[in-house]
Amino acid sequence: MILKIQRLEHNKFVPEYKTEGAAGMDLCAAIEEPVTLKPLERTLIPTGLKIELEHGYEAQIRPRSGMSIKHGITLINCVGTIDEDYRGEVCVPVVNISNETYTIQPQERIAQMVINKVEQAQIEVVTKLSDTSRGEGGFGSTGK
Repeated sequence: MILKIQRLEHNKFVPEYKTEGAAGMDLCAAIEEPVTLKPLERTLIPTGLKIELEHGYEAQIRPRSGMSIKHGITLINCVGTIDEDYRGEVCVPVVNISNETYTIQPQERIAQMVINKVEQAQIEVVTKLSDTSRGEGGFGSTGK
């Protein structure tokens, strides 16, 4: 799978896998000045990148576990999807869920991007679904 990346003028960074077994590549904040987030504040951070995915692939934008656990910085939508036909700048919707103010520095690693193969489902409208032993049990129905 080839991922084409266009760096915008304000970006000095190209995503890379940090280890041989890494699933995600880090994305950095393409900002010129630090951005400070108060508790529960959210903002959209540009990465200075545009991407072109091959047909049948998506890019998922995910939080960095270290930023989440150490600083309470995560993504508003938990996991974001970039569709194969999107050609705009990749931006990261971050939120500070901690009780402390946090400042994002220029070129700081703020998220990770994972590339996945996807399929589009063929939709079939039916009047009844098949029965299972679980049935309609959800939200805790299988126990702790």
